[in-house]
Amino acid sequence: MEDIDFGRLLYLGLLLCAVGAWVFVQTRQRLSTTLQQMAIWGFIFLGAIAAFGLWEDIRQTVRPQQSVMGETGQVVVPRSPDGHYYLTLLVNGARVDFLVDTGASEVVLTIKDARRAGLEPEKLAYLGRANTANGVVRTASVQVDELALGQIRDRNLRVSVNKSDMDQSLLGMTYLQRWSSIEIRNGALVLTR
Repeated sequence: MEDIDFGRLLYLGLLLCAVGAWVFVQTRQRLSTTLQQMAIWGFIFLGAIAAFGLWEDIRQTVRPQQSVMGETGQVVVPRSPDGHYYLTLLVNGARVDFLVDTGASEVVLTIKDARRAGLEPEKLAYLGRANTANGVVRTASVQVDELALGQIRDRNLRVSVNKSDMDQSLLGMTYLQRWSSIEIRNGALVLTR
């Protein structure tokens, strides 16, 4: 620890002691009330830390879940609060969360999702190019053994792996055109085989 840091730490410690002593002198008549208020603020602080730490889990719980109706061949996808539609599919048996993107020509995996699906992004040949809102990106075309949405399975599909940073894998038209009907009904995306 440097001398400057030690000096600051000493100063802050003395300041904390002075403020603590002043609070104690001012509230010694009603110490139990002060302790109760400090405990309440402590619990509020701990609750805020817990909410921040668990935010991703809370968000997954609050986000609407997809409905798969196997016998009717329909999948109903509720619109998420951000206005988009998300689907979770199994790619080679690995769960991948996709943004449904009718503006994307292909199914595009992030490097992280490609790795989870058993692909080796480091060994792929990024020979393709894709025009995106963020400019031109390099892509690698690969074949996945299976894309599964509930009981609905598609085998031997070509997908692209994006070499650039991407927040979310995209479920584009090469997959969506396999459905006989794609419609938005009552705010939900309805896919029918």
